[in-house]
Amino acid sequence: MDCMFCKIIQNKIPSKKVYEDDGILAFEDVNPQAPVHILIIPKKHIPTSLEIEEEDNELIGRMFQVANRIATDREVAERGFRIVMNCNSEAGQTVFHVHLHLLAGRAMHWPPG
Repeated sequence: MDCMFCKIIQNKIPSKKVYEDDGILAFEDVNPQAPVHILIIPKKHIPTSLEIEEEDNELIGRMFQVANRIATDREVAERGFRIVMNCNSEAGQTVFHVHLHLLAGRAMHWPPG
C-alpha cells in the first residue's frame, strides 16, 4: 500500500503531531488553508467515507471528539471552526485515507466552493 497517511502513522514520513492515541493521529497540514489547519486521521486505513463500516462508528465518532479537543486546546472553539471530510476526487479528496480537516482562526464563508 502506498498511502501517504499510513506512512505518517508508521513514522516513515515526518509530521507535526498534535494528538495521538491508539486509534487516531492528528497533525498539522503541510499546506494550511487557515491559521489552524489540522488533519485528524484514523490509524485504520479506510480509503473514503464510502468504505466506513458499522464497526468503524466508534472510531469515526472519536475523530470528531478529538477535533473538538484540539479546537478547545487551540482556543478557537468559542470563535468557531469548520470540520470537513471530502469524499473522492471531485470533492477535493487527494489522499485516499479518511481524514477530517479542522480549519479555524479566520472567518469561514459559504458556500465553500
